[in-house]
Amino acid sequence: MPQQLRPAASAPPRTGWWRDAVIYQVYVRSFADSDGDGIGDLRGIRDRLPHLAELGVDALWITPFYASPQADGGYDVADYRAVDPLFGELGDADDLVRAAHDAGLRVIVDIVPNHTSDQHAWFREALPCEGPARERYHFRDGRGESGELPPNDWESVFGGPAWTRTHDGSWYLHLFAPEQPDLNWDHPEVRAEFDSVLRFWLDLGVDGFRIDVAHGMVKAVGLPDVGSRDQARLIGGKKLPFFDQDGVHEIHRSWRALLDSYDGERIGVAEAWAHTPERLANYVRPDELHQAFNFAFLKCPWDATEMRRVIDTSLAAAGAVGAPTTWVLSNHDVVRHTTRHGSPDRARAAALLMLALPGSAYLYQGEELGLPEVTDLPDELRQDPSFFRSEGQEGLRDGCRVPIPWTQDGPSYGFGPAGSWLPQPDEWSALSVEAQSGDPRSTLELYRSALALRRKLEGLGDGEMEWLDAPAGVLSFTRPGLVCTLNTTPDAVQLPVPGRPLLSSSDLAFAGGNVRIPGESCTWWAI
Repeated sequence: MPQQLRPAASAPPRTGWWRDAVIYQVYVRSFADSDGDGIGDLRGIRDRLPHLAELGVDALWITPFYASPQADGGYDVADYRAVDPLFGELGDADDLVRAAHDAGLRVIVDIVPNHTSDQHAWFREALPCEGPARERYHFRDGRGESGELPPNDWESVFGGPAWTRTHDGSWYLHLFAPEQPDLNWDHPEVRAEFDSVLRFWLDLGVDGFRIDVAHGMVKAVGLPDVGSRDQARLIGGKKLPFFDQDGVHEIHRSWRALLDSYDGERIGVAEAWAHTPERLANYVRPDELHQAFNFAFLKCPWDATEMRRVIDTSLAAAGAVGAPTTWVLSNHDVVRHTTRHGSPDRARAAALLMLALPGSAYLYQGEELGLPEVTDLPDELRQDPSFFRSEGQEGLRDGCRVPIPWTQDGPSYGFGPAGSWLPQPDEWSALSVEAQSGDPRSTLELYRSALALRRKLEGLGDGEMEWLDAPAGVLSFTRPGLVCTLNTTPDAVQLPVPGRPLLSSSDLAFAGGNVRIPGESCTWWAI
């Protein structure tokens, strides 16, 4: 039985806070380690809340810390109401939520409804029998003369078939790792259980949920073949029978009603892939979820024309249903944008662009330090399941999950009192919070300044924007009281001074009424 907790702590009051919030993603095992076991934990997060408050974010989103065998970094949940001993205990979660609220921060937690761990009590009950317990999952007979072939041609996102055969010859579905069997959301017990799980954490005081694989819970009737290979590469570009089925929206509408039954504007955030912006906007209709991740912006190349197209289509699709757009450059599943965009200068400029756009922004831990991807991890230290399975993702997710540096010295640069579960590069000493704090040219201080201005200037956050004429390779737009200019070219450009400079990712040079804007830089101007 869960331990008795105190009454939930109240979140900071602010109506519609989520429409222009800046939300900071914490990958729990890589943020801060309080007990010296080399793995981040809930107490570590609590101890580092002053950093997030000083940074100027509105909320933190914490990746799964539930009881789990850790086959996929905690996204294989064995018990949704318990904290894994790696990360602490339930009282630590309670303390963290209260401390965050005291610091003026909201807390969003991950929920994983598409699948459980193969160690979940339900699956352990289902595996040895052929009775009703299997109806909570997708068990099927195989194809071929003796059922030796998978029931259909679906592939795991991590590579290989999406089916594993059991001891009795039947097969079960797992769109991710074999240790993550997919739940059958047509079963009423599944729906009732997750309503109960959501209420459990809402009663504890969390301010909302990031819904993992929000597009995946419902599968097409009959589980039809896709008809092609390399299916992971089709996600977000083609309609697939295992993702973005219309039936998921009934689930999200019921969850929205549940969230709205609580005080304090609790929110739901969809991690959803859809093959058109309009399909993605369905997840944030007025009676569904509050936000959906904008992966089109994350995947956008360093190209002014393409950036403008993605911004326009994103704003139009979300605006059509009255929802705010979200913007994100990095997360725990992709190559860090400092590396992906090709240089620290581009990464700094992209951050200022993102924070000037209408809507809500998501930051991933360490991006405020300008951390690059770690690309030379030894194979024997990798833990990403996609690394060990062929034909799926490239297996690079460990490189963005290396524990972040806090101090210039120490066995793990302040991550904890001992080492870290993945090795940190020596050069990260100079990128630590300690090294960058107070340096006006550092990436950390750029983020702090941008977030302070975003709170101060009423025209930033949710609202209108208008494009201005600009040379090729340059984007320029207005927000109420502000102009943002982004030069994506490698060369400096000269423009008329649009206003009073507020913040720039690179040094500016003025001559008369003109300004020389360096290549691959972004500047905010007061007007």
